[in-house]
Amino acid sequence: MNLKMKSFFIVLSIILSGCTQGNQFSADENGMFNSGKDNIPFKVSKDLDAIKEDGVLHAITIYNSTSYFLYKGMAMGFEYELLSRLAEDLDLKLKITVADDIDDLFEMLNNGEADLIAYGLTITEPRKKLVSFTENHYVTHQALVQRMPANWRSLPGYKIDKQLISNTLELINDTVWVRENSSYAERLKNLQDEIGAEIPIEHIEGNITTDEIIRMVVDGEIDRTIADYNIAAINKTFYPILDIDTRISFSQRIAWAVRQNSPELLKAINKWIAKEKKMDDYYVIYNKYFKNKKSYRGRIQSDFYSKNGNKISKYDDIIKENASKIGWDWRFLCSQVYQESQFDPRSKSWAGASGLIQLMPATAKEVGVTNSFNPKQNIKGGVKYINRIRNRFENVKDSIQKVKFTLAAFNCGPGHVFDAMRLAEKNGKDPLIWDDNVEDYLLKLREKKYYQDEVVRHGFVRGAEPYNYVRDIFLRYEHYKQFIEEETTI
Repeated sequence: MNLKMKSFFIVLSIILSGCTQGNQFSADENGMFNSGKDNIPFKVSKDLDAIKEDGVLHAITIYNSTSYFLYKGMAMGFEYELLSRLAEDLDLKLKITVADDIDDLFEMLNNGEADLIAYGLTITEPRKKLVSFTENHYVTHQALVQRMPANWRSLPGYKIDKQLISNTLELINDTVWVRENSSYAERLKNLQDEIGAEIPIEHIEGNITTDEIIRMVVDGEIDRTIADYNIAAINKTFYPILDIDTRISFSQRIAWAVRQNSPELLKAINKWIAKEKKMDDYYVIYNKYFKNKKSYRGRIQSDFYSKNGNKISKYDDIIKENASKIGWDWRFLCSQVYQESQFDPRSKSWAGASGLIQLMPATAKEVGVTNSFNPKQNIKGGVKYINRIRNRFENVKDSIQKVKFTLAAFNCGPGHVFDAMRLAEKNGKDPLIWDDNVEDYLLKLREKKYYQDEVVRHGFVRGAEPYNYVRDIFLRYEHYKQFIEEETTI
């Protein structure tokens, strides 16, 4: 198939491999799915109003190289970026759960563990009995993923073609490896009916992603598999030994899914999708993850791509050593360091703070740092300063709340935080609780009415900065916990 024809079948949008029904669902002899005597798959009732009352959009996705992952300390992925935009559009906080096994997605949704499957699902008739699909994000087709001959670079094209499967009829005598409950397996079953012959199929466990299965083809562990074309295409940019030209299916729609009893959520998501598709950003995000070959190769090769190991940054060892001194999870301290400098040891702010954890000159001198651009000195001094600040909030007994007070004080100075505590107490709020109490009055300290209050001693502050600082660090920490193994906890 020539490049023009290939491109025709790639419609810009999301993608990811097919998933299927959870283990609680079974198909009868007519292919009808059920989860009990009433044939109703969902076990909970929760639509948009209840979600908005909670204030949180719970989404399930899969951890792979295009959907949701960590790279150089930053959460990334096509699904992640779109989910972030959706949550903002709905004025909700976002909570992402990563499914350990792709086969669990539908069961998790219908059991109420999330409100939305944000993963590239092929829309099929059996699946419509389990969930309600959103408007499709894109259209693609399934392709056979096979390995070129070992000496393919030196062979003429016709000899390469003779050693590859180019017609679905040739699969009659050749095994295909796919996940048992995937849309790929479903397509192979339909293909057997179409060609009137059996195709040997070997099943792969549901906790292995399409990316990983493709890598098994590259490494020679299996001979061939099936993938959505644009997943196969982005993998081919890194593994040129792959051939992905043999079509297995007609064009198929790829979408997200909600429970069947969430019509208002479905309506809101579809409205958002329609709006997004009119914006250039939607296609820029798609291209970043599925068409930018250089970016993809860079991520896959990096030590700081979370699929390659338990690393966040090149300064992990320094951060681990110092985080233990204050009893913090090293991943949490990493999140703060990223917030301050994005792991750039030469970073310097407009106010004069410098280094990985951004120490002001006076603070650096106070904690014994002679060179703030030295990572070891900077982190050691920063943790020493954190501990000093934390000790000033000894009246805050809850450990997590104390961390939030400490972070805010690190960002804007303890004095402003104490002002917010006094304001909170004066207005009937708990001065020892950060969430929805002191944080609200720190925000108000940008208003004259509040920063001129008699209990305020340190005046005006841009309260949105420490407010967001605390929230961003905790949010990023949640991402880190998804990808990086735990060692200690705060």
